[in-house]
Amino acid sequence: MADLGRLYRVLLLLVALTALPATGQTQDRKSGILTLNQEQLFISSLYGERIKEELEAEKNKLEVAVRQIESDLVAEEKALTEQRATMQAEQFRKLADAFDEKVQGIRKAQKVKIQNLGQRLDQERGRFFNLALPILGEIMRERGAAVVLDERTVFASSSSVDITDIAVARIDATLGDGTGQPVLPQKPQQ
Repeated sequence: MADLGRLYRVLLLLVALTALPATGQTQDRKSGILTLNQEQLFISSLYGERIKEELEAEKNKLEVAVRQIESDLVAEEKALTEQRATMQAEQFRKLADAFDEKVQGIRKAQKVKIQNLGQRLDQERGRFFNLALPILGEIMRERGAAVVLDERTVFASSSSVDITDIAVARIDATLGDGTGQPVLPQKPQQ
């Protein structure tokens, strides 16, 4: 029985060794299934880097504006507090309520601006993948693949089926940072 187990392990080892590419063999082997890391594809591309930089700049501007608004509100609150001693309670209450309403309005406006940044990221990511799709299709055809899966949903795979780096290089060559008109690959004439 022990010999059968040993034979089984040797057979598994032989199968595993034959599945590995030979020394010097390129990773351009044909595979029906390819993988890529969508997030890495986006953030590693020139397009994704540009979007990240633009959104970071907008976020920084927003943070500066928020700090200025907070400073102004603190000064306004302090002035209101100082006036309290010279005002009737009803008159102060009206001013305090108006101030609270103003603060709530500013918070809502800032929240909307932050949400807009997130929506813009989602929109740009969607636009990127729409533009990248023909390039990914070209890589699929070259590799004889029927499907490309996000590597984060794959339990195990060989590194020879991961096309993330190849896709980033081709997308950069075709789309650049996305500010110009993309030169999409021509569909073959049938």
